[in-house]
Amino acid sequence: MTDQTIARRQTNKRYLVWGMCLSLSVVIAFVWPQHTMNAAKFVVWGLVVVAPIVIPGILLAAWIIASGADTYIASAFEGRTLRTVVAASLIGAITPVCGVTVLPLMAGLLAAGVPLAPIMAFWLSSPITDPAMLATTAATLGIGFAVGKTLAAIGLGLFGGAATVLFAKAPWARDALRDNGFARQLSAARCGGDKTFDPWVWQTKVRRQSFGKQFRATGRLILICLIPAFAAEYALNAALTPGALAAYVGKDQWWAIPAAVFVGAPAYIDGYAALPLTRGLIDNGMSEGAAMAFLISGGVVSIWGAMAIAPVLKLKPFLLYLFLAVLGSLAAGYVFGWAVHS
Repeated sequence: MTDQTIARRQTNKRYLVWGMCLSLSVVIAFVWPQHTMNAAKFVVWGLVVVAPIVIPGILLAAWIIASGADTYIASAFEGRTLRTVVAASLIGAITPVCGVTVLPLMAGLLAAGVPLAPIMAFWLSSPITDPAMLATTAATLGIGFAVGKTLAAIGLGLFGGAATVLFAKAPWARDALRDNGFARQLSAARCGGDKTFDPWVWQTKVRRQSFGKQFRATGRLILICLIPAFAAEYALNAALTPGALAAYVGKDQWWAIPAAVFVGAPAYIDGYAALPLTRGLIDNGMSEGAAMAFLISGGVVSIWGAMAIAPVLKLKPFLLYLFLAVLGSLAAGYVFGWAVHS
């Protein structure tokens, strides 16, 4: 089978997927016109709100690739995986970025050959908390929850990164990026394989072209991630209420913490919006351990967390991410519950 035939089949498959999505959107718009209009407004406003955060991340990722800095960053990870796992966990827990914001940089580092373990550590710890979230959590739920959430973010990053090290020699871990248009565009934008470093990317044509390719590729990827995520957020907010969730995770039973992870996390979406929701669930009888599991899992298992890495990671690394996120969230809930009641 020739490369031209493979490319034609991939193009046809892409058109089929987009055609099905468009047809489904038309059906939904016909059945629920008011909700469709409100959802569209919600998506547009969501993109406007996150643009000041996302655009600098895309620009930074494009500059790193075009300047050749990715080669030096990748070399800094060689032979020091465990140390970089610790650093990635700490940085992820204190920096105000989410998985979607940092996706261009993380995908670019994977394309540059950075090991999966520190990337996994950062992806697991970064969506959970940051300095602003720490202050807001303390004001809403108390200092105990704020400190516990921060420690859980660091612990989850360390646990996830260390666990990923065990699979470092597996082919799927050494080559974790999907073989799709996103990953190929990220790799192709790396300045034609130029290993030299030049921060003034606009002074040479080849680096300007590399910057443009990277910016377009990652910008397109971010939009494809964000638009469905915001639409899902609108749908979940319209369908679920704190009372509905309390029926599943509002009782201090043995299954409260697993229920908070597997039932509550998909409704989490936004970290700040989840804080008053969690406060209401606690007021309705939710245990402290279940509340912590809800907060931790919401950041890494929710649509935001999963969709931030699903487009670029192969199936096995993605399933490993979900497994580590769920297991770490359960552990955080049980440990916090034990600490509160001990």
